[in-house]
Amino acid sequence: MQKNSMELLWKSSHISGGNATYVEELYEAFLTDPNAVSDEWRNYFQQLPRVSESAIHEIPHSPVRDHFAQLAKTPIRYNGPVSSDVSVHERKQVRVIQLVSAYRQRGHQEAELDPLGLWQRSRVPDLELQYHQLSEADFDTTFQTGSLYIGKDQATLRDIYDALRATYCRSVGAEFMHIVDTRERTWIQQRMESVRSQPQYGLEARTHLLERLSAAEGLEKSLGSKYPGTKRFGLEGGESLIPMMDAIIQRAGSYGAKEMVIGMAHRGRLNLLVNILGKNPAELFDEFEGKVKYQGSADVKYHQGFSSNVMTPGGEVHLALAFNPSHLEIVSPVVEGSVRARQDRRNDPIGDKVVPIVLHGDAAFAGQGVVMETFQMSQTRAYKTGGTVHIVINNQVGFTTSLQEDARSTEYCTDVAKMVQAPIFHVNGDDPEAVLFVSQLAADFRQEFKKDVVVDLICYRRRGHNEADEPSGTQPLMYSKISKQKTTRELYVNKLLDEGVITKELADKMATDYRQALENGEHVAKSLVMQPNSELFVDWSPYLGHAWDVSSDTSIDTKLFKETADLVNAIPEGIVVQRQVAKIYEDRRKMAAGAMPINWGFAEVLAYGSLLKQGHKVRLTGQDVGRGTFSHRHAVLHSQSDARRYVPLQNMSEDQPDFSIFDSLLSEEAVLAFEYGYSTTQPDSLVIWEAQFGDFANGAQVVIDQFISSGELKWGRLCGLTMLLPHGYEGQGPEHSSARLERFLQLCAEHNIQVCVPSTPAQVYHMLRRQAIRPLRRPLVVMSPKSLLRHKEAVSSIEELTQGQFQNVIDETDDIDKSKVTRMILCSGKVYYDLRAARREHGKDSVAIVRLEQVYPFPYDDLRNAIAGYPNLKKVVWCQEEPRNQGAWYNSRHRMTRVIRSFKPEKNLLLGYVGREPSASPAAGYMALHLEQQEKFIKQALKL
Repeated sequence: MQKNSMELLWKSSHISGGNATYVEELYEAFLTDPNAVSDEWRNYFQQLPRVSESAIHEIPHSPVRDHFAQLAKTPIRYNGPVSSDVSVHERKQVRVIQLVSAYRQRGHQEAELDPLGLWQRSRVPDLELQYHQLSEADFDTTFQTGSLYIGKDQATLRDIYDALRATYCRSVGAEFMHIVDTRERTWIQQRMESVRSQPQYGLEARTHLLERLSAAEGLEKSLGSKYPGTKRFGLEGGESLIPMMDAIIQRAGSYGAKEMVIGMAHRGRLNLLVNILGKNPAELFDEFEGKVKYQGSADVKYHQGFSSNVMTPGGEVHLALAFNPSHLEIVSPVVEGSVRARQDRRNDPIGDKVVPIVLHGDAAFAGQGVVMETFQMSQTRAYKTGGTVHIVINNQVGFTTSLQEDARSTEYCTDVAKMVQAPIFHVNGDDPEAVLFVSQLAADFRQEFKKDVVVDLICYRRRGHNEADEPSGTQPLMYSKISKQKTTRELYVNKLLDEGVITKELADKMATDYRQALENGEHVAKSLVMQPNSELFVDWSPYLGHAWDVSSDTSIDTKLFKETADLVNAIPEGIVVQRQVAKIYEDRRKMAAGAMPINWGFAEVLAYGSLLKQGHKVRLTGQDVGRGTFSHRHAVLHSQSDARRYVPLQNMSEDQPDFSIFDSLLSEEAVLAFEYGYSTTQPDSLVIWEAQFGDFANGAQVVIDQFISSGELKWGRLCGLTMLLPHGYEGQGPEHSSARLERFLQLCAEHNIQVCVPSTPAQVYHMLRRQAIRPLRRPLVVMSPKSLLRHKEAVSSIEELTQGQFQNVIDETDDIDKSKVTRMILCSGKVYYDLRAARREHGKDSVAIVRLEQVYPFPYDDLRNAIAGYPNLKKVVWCQEEPRNQGAWYNSRHRMTRVIRSFKPEKNLLLGYVGREPSASPAAGYMALHLEQQEKFIKQALKL
């Protein structure tokens, strides 16, 4: 076919009318031997739905094997003379089937996967003829092929053996027999065995492969000559990644994908940016030369993200390369979150239109736990994305570790993927055609089964960890071999020259043309769309350029409040609610009618309901968020008669925005990273992650440090994620008291995040509504309560919800004479109620208690206005439950002091501290000790 044959193939009506017979004949030939048709037609047929595949090829392996195994054990009886030859042949037939099974299971262990040829692999007895009591003497004997896809029902042992060796022991090693689903295993067997894992590609496909390899190598040579010794984490030794990515993107596009989100660490990132995503090389050169002016602090060039549009056989596809920090695998769940948000936006629950691709390093894939967490998410309701194509750029060296026994405890770095029964395709990176085959196979598997698939691109690293590193100090033998190793492009050029496919002049011209394009500053990504379809982008302009205190009206009219309250309290007939839950809903109806004050759980649910009524989407995930860890939310009802789930917030109206609420898997790191990725892609949604206990956020600290707190400054990436972290000292020990407020405050600068400690239901109501309604998109960290969820005084009125707004500072609310106040206690959170109870008990009307509800950005003006209302004030103290070295004291005292010192000198106000003594542990482990400490600092605060 000519150059544009694929485009014509997809756009013409060649499978109808007079061409139908011809196409049917081609298809029959393809079913017998896929290599008998051109690669364009083979690609087309491989993408057809496999509805009738079982009728053509499906011969279950186990029944055949069991049948012959039984024959081998049972003497065969005939009416005529007994034939020992028949019996021997039947027994050998069983062993042939066992041989086929052995190669499917363990053929990868003898595959030629290492480009350097250094692997020392143990002998695999299962793959030897003798192990199955067969020998070369049986080579000319004909056996039934069973489920082996070699185009015929019978074949000699020689043909069967050669087919198995070619399929499973050359440049591709496949692990798929751990998969339980028979259809998936059979599909992989058919795809590999029918072409011996070596499809016959046409001239166009092979020259395109060479061109992409020339691009990959050309960029590295150019950067190496222009900027010697400069860090770039080059792709030398793994250049096959570029044709691999090109093939997967084109394949996914042919299936109708409209967006693809890519996550990767450093290795090869710059090459991918230029040769796949289409970044202008001139811009990259400017970055190396320091000619680029950044906003904020920016990040190094091999952390930067990018987006572009490329053309595929199925139309235009938007590519997004995620920003990433140096924590190598943490970008994986971020990508999944971004993909899920895009799928939700496109109403794509299957995952046909948005596809995730995540690139990994071998050592990181094996060594970092977030990989396991991300795999475990892959098929769950809250986090599934229709399957991810995972590519491991396997340099065989993590950082400097060269010994496998130091790097991992498994045979392959990819073994963790078996936990979700993902197929794993190992491929020799120096065999570009095998790489192309595996790339298409992986894309097709993901499309067919909507499950994760792993490609282990086994290559090497020609330079050290970075270009300034000398690797021979720790890997002398490996780098002695690498110094003599021809590049992947050289090897492929020689192969094509030997086969007479190309001329040396053509190969040299490819390299020269690419180098010239680089020097001219031209785009070198072949399929780049220069005028992309703007409909594929999200409009973030309404959220740009706002100050942190941009105004927002979070009040609602009484009518909307009543409508919302009725809808969130409605339970249809047939849903039998558990007794305690029924009481909660009965009380909420009374609250809506004004017969009871509004508690925390109802205020929170009303916030979500009112936002939905006003057109805002809401997504809430975390461990046990449906009912709430402390059984206060009950947004998800479980019918006691049949276990049906009913969510009132999802049934407010037919055309309402999405309300998504999912109980998460027991993960913090991957889940929080997922929600971060989701929120950076869905600006019009309120996205919330709730920790079961606030201290559980410790397990996701890398997400907080590298993304949530600094993503905007480093990458210009806005994020409106909300984190609800239960926090409060109720005598439950060190691990269930503190959400580590001090850690978040230490990360605060340049108004990067919001840290709030709401103390009333009205406050949490307005805080959540403010986060969605105002155009500011900054992360919100909430020290949410535990005991206050049911505290009899932690309640609000209907008017406070309908007419109020979030208060950064809450002044004294008791009826005291401010002119008589000489001492002020500043505090946040639950301790307010303990202080107020003690003050009332002892009648200390000379003490005022002022609550700091937003700790950062610090509300200087609001606090100053509160203090100014006390003319005879002599002393201000900060009181906190946390030990002195924790909580808000060390990170906020200079801000409080600044406010206090702004008053006239004659006031001579000083700021003091009251609270627990410094401690290495967050809290006491015994209730008696907890109460003793609390009583002591409460007395000190009130000066009792």
